[in-house]
Amino acid sequence: MQFTIKAAAPEKLGADTLVFAAFPDQNKPALQKNQPAATRAMDAHLGGKLSVLIERGALKMAAGSLCELHGFDEHNTCTRIVLVSLGKHAEFGERALREALRTSARALADSVGKTALYALTALELDRLPGRDAAWLMQQAACALANATYRYDSGKAKTDKTDEPPKGIARITLLATRAAPALPRAVEQGQAIAEGMALARQLGDMPANRCTPTHLAETAQALGKEFGFKVQVLKRKEMEGLGMGALLSVARGSHQPPKFIILHYQGAKDAGQKPVVLVGKGVTFDSGGISLKPGEAMDEMRFDMCGAASVLGAMRAAARLALPINVVGLIPATENLPGGNASKPGDVVTSLSGQTIEILNTDAEGRLLLCDALTYAERFQPECVIDIATLTGAIIIALGKIPSGLMANDDELARALIDCGQYSGDRVWQMPLWPEYQELLDSNFADMANIGGRFAGPITAASFLARFTKAYRWAHLDIAGTAWLTGTSKGATGRPVPLLVEFLLRRAAQVKAARPVRKTSARNARA
Repeated sequence: MQFTIKAAAPEKLGADTLVFAAFPDQNKPALQKNQPAATRAMDAHLGGKLSVLIERGALKMAAGSLCELHGFDEHNTCTRIVLVSLGKHAEFGERALREALRTSARALADSVGKTALYALTALELDRLPGRDAAWLMQQAACALANATYRYDSGKAKTDKTDEPPKGIARITLLATRAAPALPRAVEQGQAIAEGMALARQLGDMPANRCTPTHLAETAQALGKEFGFKVQVLKRKEMEGLGMGALLSVARGSHQPPKFIILHYQGAKDAGQKPVVLVGKGVTFDSGGISLKPGEAMDEMRFDMCGAASVLGAMRAAARLALPINVVGLIPATENLPGGNASKPGDVVTSLSGQTIEILNTDAEGRLLLCDALTYAERFQPECVIDIATLTGAIIIALGKIPSGLMANDDELARALIDCGQYSGDRVWQMPLWPEYQELLDSNFADMANIGGRFAGPITAASFLARFTKAYRWAHLDIAGTAWLTGTSKGATGRPVPLLVEFLLRRAAQVKAARPVRKTSARNARA
C-alpha cells in the first residue's frame, strides 16, 4: 500500500473512491457548519448530495457506520463516495474516531479499485486533547495497512483470475496543511502495521508449521533483512548455562527448544543501555501432564503471541531505524505430555540458581520467562518488558479490552499506560504487593510455580518478580488481547502498537538528551 499526503481542496483531488466522515445528527441546515470542513467542501461540489443522503437517514448514528454514494456525472472525479459516521456530535471522542478509522479501512481493503482519497486524516482534533495531525496520520496509516492483512497460507490455491483483485493500492491522505512531521508519522503507522502483520502471521500459523525452529528462522531472516545480529541457542547450550526451568517445559516434546536473542544496535553510542523485550514462545501448549480440556485447545497455538509481538516490534524498530538499542529474548518450545515430560511435584533449578516446585505443568510460561529474565541481566538494561499469554485468569479480570500490566517500577508502568492510551493498545495496571509472595511458598523448593485459586495474574507476575530484582521491569499479560475467538478467530497483533510507541518515545528521549555540538565563531561566520 502506497500513501501520499496532499494538502489541497478535496474536490480537486481525483480517485476511484473518496472517503469522508460526517456526524449523522447534524443534518439540519443550521447545524451543517459542524460537519468536517472536507465533507462540507465536497458536499458543495456535489450540489448537496451528501447532505441529502444524511437527511434521509442513510448514515446510521453508530460511530463507524458506512453508506455509499454512486453514479456521478462526467464532471465528478470518482466512481463512488464512502461516508463514515462519527456518531453523535456532542459525544465525539477518540473511541468514535477509532471506530470510523477501523471500518473505513476495512471498506477500502475490501474494495475493487486502484486509488482512494482519504479525508478522515483532515479532521479537526480540537476536542481531543493531546492529539494532533501527526497522531491522526499515524493512526490512519496503521489502520489502513492493518486492514489489508489476510491469512490464507493454509488454504488450497484456486484459480480466481476472473475476479478483480480487492484492496486499494494507492491512497492519498488529505491534510489540512503541510507539515514536516506528517510523512514520518505515516511511515511510523506503516511500520507498526507491518510489525502487527508479522505477529499475526506467526500467531495464525498452525503449530505444526510455527515451531520453535520456525520462530528462530523468522528471527534470523529479520536480522538478515535489516542487518542486525541474531543468536539461537540450542538445547546443549541452554543446558550448559543452567536453564533448568525453561528446559523442564521442553521435555515432553520432540521439537527442539530454542532460545532466540536479537540484537538491534541502532544507537551511535555503543554503551547506550538497551531496552530488553522478552516474549513467551510456547508454540503449542497442551498443558503438559496437567492436560488442558479438549475444547478450544486448538487456540493454544496462540500461546507464542508474546514472542510474535517481540519480533513484530523489533521489525518496526529496525524499519524505522530508531537510534536506540533493543534486545529481543524469545524462549521457545512446545509444552506436551510424554514419557519424559515434567510431572507435578518435580523440582527444577532455574538459571538464577533458585529452585522451583512444579505443582502444575500448565503454568509453564513463567518457567520459560524466569530463565529469560535472568539472562536479561547480562545486558545491563535500561528496562525489561516481558510479554506473555500467561494466565486465563487475566481474561476473567479484565476481559479482552486491555492487557494486564504489573511492574516493579511505577515510572515504567506510567510510561506504558500513557503509550497504551496514545496508541489505542491499552493496558490496566494491577498490584504487585509483597503480600502476594507468600502464596508461592513451597515445602520442597524455594518457590512453587502456582499460587492457588486466587489472584492468578498477580501471583504469576509475583513469581516473575523474583527474577527481576536487578533492573526496572514490567510484565504484560496479553492472554485476553493477543487473539480473537469465534467467527473472527485469529491473532490481533497486539501489543505491537504499544511496544513500538514505547520504543518511539525512548528514541525521542535519547535524541533530546544528546549534547548540542557547539559551533566555533569561525565556522559560524563561514
